[in-house]
Amino acid sequence: MKTHRIVIILIAAGLLTACGNSSPVGTVDVARVIANWPLYQNYQMQLLSDEQSITQGKGSTAQKQREAQALQAKYTKITLQLTDQIRAAATTVAKAKNLKLVVTREGVGYGGIDITPEVEKAMNITEKATPTPSP
Repeated sequence: MKTHRIVIILIAAGLLTACGNSSPVGTVDVARVIANWPLYQNYQMQLLSDEQSITQGKGSTAQKQREAQALQAKYTKITLQLTDQIRAAATTVAKAKNLKLVVTREGVGYGGIDITPEVEKAMNITEKATPTPSP
């Protein structure tokens, strides 16, 4: 869940896009995007596996600290890469819809135009089916 919060914060900071003078505000549900994004899921599993390997390894404390620092650098690089991809897709959609501002859905109580489906489409992400609640 720490991964989700960091990605959401980075994307919130980067999604402010000025595209027109009198246009509405768009929103992107970042949690939905990353939940449906296979590339994000693959990176998350890889980083989790690497973290487990470090903590369960038999190396010295100093060696584990070096490996943890290297993993943190890798995590930062991947997070920036993924954030840039979402930002680029949101910018493309915002320009096409003449939106003045795009923010993450997580930071908006209500209002705005949800452009999440268009952002997912621009990123070639297929939404996963949501299970139907049982009665």
